[in-house]
Formats: sequence, C-alpha cells, structure tokens
Amino acid sequence: MAQIRRFGLLNQLRSEASSHIQYFRNGEVRRAGRGLAFWFGPNGASIAEVPMDDRELTFMIRGQSSDYQDLAVQGSVLWRVTDAEVLSRRVDFTIDLSGGGHVSKPQDQIQSVLTGLVRQFADTYLKHMDVRQLLEAGLAPLQAAINSGFVDDPTLTGMGLEIVHVRVAGLTPSPELYRALQAPTFESLQQKADEATFNRRALAVDKERAIAENELSNKVELASRRKALIAREDENARSEAEAQAAASRILAEAEAGAKIIAAEAEAKRVRAVEQASADMEKARIAAFADVSPTVLFALAAQEFATKLKQVDNLTVSPDTLAGLFSQARTLLAPAEVMKK
Repeated sequence: MAQIRRFGLLNQLRSEASSHIQYFRNGEVRRAGRGLAFWFGPNGASIAEVPMDDRELTFMIRGQSSDYQDLAVQGSVLWRVTDAEVLSRRVDFTIDLSGGGHVSKPQDQIQSVLTGLVRQFADTYLKHMDVRQLLEAGLAPLQAAINSGFVDDPTLTGMGLEIVHVRVAGLTPSPELYRALQAPTFESLQQKADEATFNRRALAVDKERAIAENELSNKVELASRRKALIAREDENARSEAEAQAAASRILAEAEAGAKIIAAEAEAKRVRAVEQASADMEKARIAAFADVSPTVLFALAAQEFATKLKQVDNLTVSPDTLAGLFSQARTLLAPAEVMKK
C-alpha cells in the first residue's frame, strides 16, 4: 500500500516496488510506473495503485456430477497482473489521497471473477461423468480441465491478468453420499476381514493342535528317556554293588592271605627261636653233663642269688652247714693240689 504524507499544500507519495502507480491530473496521466515517489498537489489529482506481485485465491465451490450428486471442489489459484493499465481501466484501483488505501475493493472483484471462472470450468468437467468415475479419476484431470479452461478463455487476457498456477486440493462428495459410497467397499472389506478372522482362528486351532501333539510327543519321549535312564541307573547301581562286593572279596582274600603269610612267618620264627633255645639248652645240658654235682650245686646257688632281691629270714640247720662245708672242701681240694 502506498504511503501519502501531507506537507502544507503538497502531498508526498511513496510506493513499493511491487506496486504500479498511475498519477492522473485533470484527466491526464502525469506519471506511471512501479515504485514511484513524488510530490503532488491534492487538488485535481487522482492516483491508482495496482499490485504487481503474485496473489493467491483460495476457493471452495460446489458442483454436480452427471448423476446429479453434489460434490465439493477445494483448491487455489495463483494469479498476477500482466498489464496494469488495462486492468486499471477494467477495475477501480483508485486510492484515498489522505491515507493511501484503496477506495473500493478491487481485489475482491478480481477474486469474484476468478471464482466464477473456476466454477464454470469445474462444472463443465463434473457434468461429463458420474460421481464414482469422478472419484476414481482423482484430482489431476479436474485440475487439468480448470487450467485448460483458463488458457482458452479470453476473459483474463482482456483484463490484463494471468494465471500462474491452479491447484485442486480436494474433490469431496456430501456426507450422505460419502457414506453410501463407502458401504460396498466397507462391506467387502468387512467380509475380507471376517474371512481373515476365520482363517486366523482356523490357523490358530491347527497351531494349537500341532502344539498339543508336539507336547504329547515330547511327554512320550521324555517318559521313554526317563524309563531308559532309570534302567541305566539300576544297571549302574547293580554294577557298582557287584564291583564293590568283588573289591571287598578281593580285599578280604588279600587280608586273609596276608594274615596266613604273617602267621606262617610267625610260626617259622617261633620254631626257629624255640629250636635255637632247645639247641642252646641241649648244648648247655651237654656242657653240664661232666660237671660234678658240687659244681652244679654252686652254680645253682649262684643263679638263685642273682634272682633273689631281698632275704628277710635265713634259717641254717646243722645238716645244711655240714653239707656246705663238705662241698666247700670238695671245691677247695683241687686248688690246694694245684698249689702243691
């Protein structure tokens, strides 16, 4: 929007680069161009400002198909001004000299024209097909039909306008029709869903039966293995008991053999000791065979004396003394004979 400032008797206008300014004074064009800035007197002056940038029109129109079904078309039209002077002659873009705003609403007028053209082109396309065909065809043919209509129609060219782009965002039936169109598809999908549910249940039953059979076969296999394990354990226990009994028998036989050998050795030792003792006693007896009784008596007395630890009372009779003296003489006689 242009900016207008008042300085005394003169006004100053400053416009944007995207705006085309036409300055009329007394019915004649004094200045025309984009992004102008100039001083002017308000008396007898008239200024028009035409926007030259791209503008977008959003539309939502209703039409009928060949089978008389209501449809809503949503989309947008991108347009721009190609000839500002031509458009300013067709549409009033005069601005208020005190504030800079448009006196009327020129853009609403342009949008009304564009909306009417879109409705016309869309109706022409919609009336050639029934609603199911339209919905199945999609948005691209409708968008192409509207674009082609703008290209072939001379209205915009005569106004100095150009369509940059047309975009159709939606083609929607009425809610009742939408539900009616959904019903066959919904029923078909529901039947497929039911079939899928039944198949899933049948598959689940088959899987459960297979699982039960597998569990039963596993139990049978486990029972068979348990039986084999018990038999193996019994066999191992019997083998272990037999091995222990054999080891005990061998150990007992070994101990008995060792005892027999030890007894035989002890018997041999005792026989050897006894034989040695007997031989010594025999030799000793043989040594005492030629000894006189007196000497034997003396040796016996000596042996008795060595083993006698204590004598409390000693009774000597006359006969004992006589015997002792007799023996003493006998013993001393050989010594005297040797001295002589």
